[in-house]
Amino acid sequence: MVNVVVELSKYVMILAIAIYVFDCFAIFGYEDEYTKKSILMRQNVLMFLIHFVAFLVMFLQTEEKKMIGFYGMQVLLFLAILLLYRLIYPKVSRLIVNNMCMLLCIGFIIITRLSYSLAVKQFIIATGALMLSLLVPVIIRKIKVLSEWKKFYAITGVILLAIVVVGGQVTGGALLAIKIGGIALQPSELVKIIFVFFVASSLKEDKSFRNIVITTVIAAAHVLILVVSKDLGAALIIFAVYLVMLYVASGQARWVFWGLGAGSVAAVVAYKLFNHVRVRVLAWQDPFAIYQSGGQQLAQSLMAIGTGSWFGMGLLEGAADKIPVSESDYIFSAIAEEMGLIFAICVILICVSVYIMFLNISMQLRDNFYKLVALGLGTCYIFQVFLNIGGVTKFIPSTGVTLPLVSYGGSSVLSTVIMFAIIQGLYILREDEEEDIERKKAEQARARRSGSHIRQSSGREGTGKRKTSDAQGAGRRRTSDGRRTPQSKRY
Repeated sequence: MVNVVVELSKYVMILAIAIYVFDCFAIFGYEDEYTKKSILMRQNVLMFLIHFVAFLVMFLQTEEKKMIGFYGMQVLLFLAILLLYRLIYPKVSRLIVNNMCMLLCIGFIIITRLSYSLAVKQFIIATGALMLSLLVPVIIRKIKVLSEWKKFYAITGVILLAIVVVGGQVTGGALLAIKIGGIALQPSELVKIIFVFFVASSLKEDKSFRNIVITTVIAAAHVLILVVSKDLGAALIIFAVYLVMLYVASGQARWVFWGLGAGSVAAVVAYKLFNHVRVRVLAWQDPFAIYQSGGQQLAQSLMAIGTGSWFGMGLLEGAADKIPVSESDYIFSAIAEEMGLIFAICVILICVSVYIMFLNISMQLRDNFYKLVALGLGTCYIFQVFLNIGGVTKFIPSTGVTLPLVSYGGSSVLSTVIMFAIIQGLYILREDEEEDIERKKAEQARARRSGSHIRQSSGREGTGKRKTSDAQGAGRRRTSDGRRTPQSKRY
């Protein structure tokens, strides 16, 4: 009986997430608010259906009662976030909230399957991050001087990265985190957001050669510190974000070409200097040839994806826990093996939907600073998704970054949730701008009507005076049928 449930669950979850993804893109084709709300509500139902089916399977497979309690806590968290965002911020983008919850839901499912203890830690961190995120939109909306803190952003970013170089812990051959009170924090995750604000505040108005050179030097300092700490994934993300924001702000493609040239030279230098970079490149070329000396992760990842095929092995039916660091860097491979390649592709499409919303908000904002912030955060998000999935599928060399909101990692979840909350604040600002525009249009229309009425009244008044003088000697005129003519209206 359990085997039947496990087998059926694969198809139920695939069908549910396929409909969910279809709704992510179909909603843009509707103007009717009632239809949009119905689609968004259906997405919530589909998410809870996937969540329920997955935990039912894991409970039936393990027969551990703690799964029931953990499932219940997650349901309460998702319900609270969906309701609180809707109540506190009526103008919030519900599609972004839905996608954030769906990605977290998928992450909770697969991490629970891999390691219950890590899933509990992830849940606690995600709960704190989500509660904190409720404050971010109002900060973005109320504090109007965020664009004036360029020096603060630059100094803070460099200091946080330098602290890791001085007192950081080595993880996977790189200096990534610092420990504060027994809690490991990865500053580079938060620095990515700070860096976006720095570039946006620097390039919002001043696109002079001098300012671009200064901004580039500070951006290069961020990248170089990350290279020294061997956090090459974060260095690549900051590099890509800067190039995109610089191109959009300046409109000059030459900066992109120069940046790509400098990046290519830096990549060659990194290959020569760092052994773990050479190992990753060799593993990318042929992971099975160096299986015992660095290719094991990628080889196991490829075998897991191939084994899962289109529909997956079923939760707890595969060997996803045998993939090295499957709960963080290689979680996409674990999803593909046990939940199927179709499910994994749908996860990618949800990430693309998030990116489209980020770009849509960026294009509709009128303030250059906020426009660049939305663009930078969107680029940061989607490029990290590309680095993670590209690395585990052998499309590019592995960079060791997480899949945002899905992979295990407290700093990654915290920074990504804050990123989504900032976008929500910008979405609300956009709604405020549209309301202001509509109000101004209405006021102008009323002013035009008022002016038109005054002119009409003035013209009729003159006509009325002429009619009165004509009628003084002749009396009140009548029509041919004996009725009195109507008098002129006065305004």
